[in-house]
Amino acid sequence: MQEAGGPVPAADADRSDELVDAVMTASRVLVAIAARSLAAAGEVSLPQYRALVVLASRGPQRAVDLAAALGVNPSSATRLCDRLSRAGLVRRQRQSADRRAVKVALSPRGRELVVEVTQRRREEFERLLGDLPAEQHELVISALRAIADAAGEVPERDMAVGLGWS
Repeated sequence: MQEAGGPVPAADADRSDELVDAVMTASRVLVAIAARSLAAAGEVSLPQYRALVVLASRGPQRAVDLAAALGVNPSSATRLCDRLSRAGLVRRQRQSADRRAVKVALSPRGRELVVEVTQRRREEFERLLGDLPAEQHELVISALRAIADAAGEVPERDMAVGLGWS
């Protein structure tokens, strides 16, 4: 077992570089698919869409909690929510127990947008993955689930339930 901060053996460093390079290469493909599906919807920016996805997957959030999930300052999240609210994609809900507390939730229109973009992405992934040899499916599933788990992402099937899909 290696001590933290100690020298990294060259073979381990090479494998680490190879791992990072492989993920970065794959991420270009994933980002391109996400960008195309979002551009087809034409209504929101990528940061705005990310906020909608967080609300779809985690439910109504306080702006400060949404900011933490997005990795932005609370004031940035508040401005983002203002734009989404003006576009009719989110609504603000006052909490009855504490009238100062406000949560942001998807509006029906916001939910429809997330469903539409997600469906476009799903269709493109189905086409892409249809070319992948069957014997590699389990390997890809395991690797991508591990990455999503490490990032704290909600599994797609859980988000689908939150969006009312069966």
